Amino acid sequence: MRRPGALTPEREAFSDVDRSVVTWGDALGESDEKAFWLSRTPLDRLEAVEFLRETAFGYDPTTARLQRVLEVVEFAPR
Repeated sequence: MRRPGALTPEREAFSDVDRSVVTWGDALGESDEKAFWLSRTPLDRLEAVEFLRETAFGYDPTTARLQRVLEVVEFAPR
């Protein structure tokens, strides 16, 4: 059983974040983010999306595979 206040594996990745620092910027202004991602290879961009997906929704290796479906079909006798 996990003790109260213990860090979960998901939260351990963010345990070193300095939460006393706050920054802000213009969300509608021009940024170099688009140029940065366009300079990356398609594989780099895909890996970044997968990292964000795993961060947002979690990663469970037991459900990471495709589900196998078995269907039994009975044929009529000839």
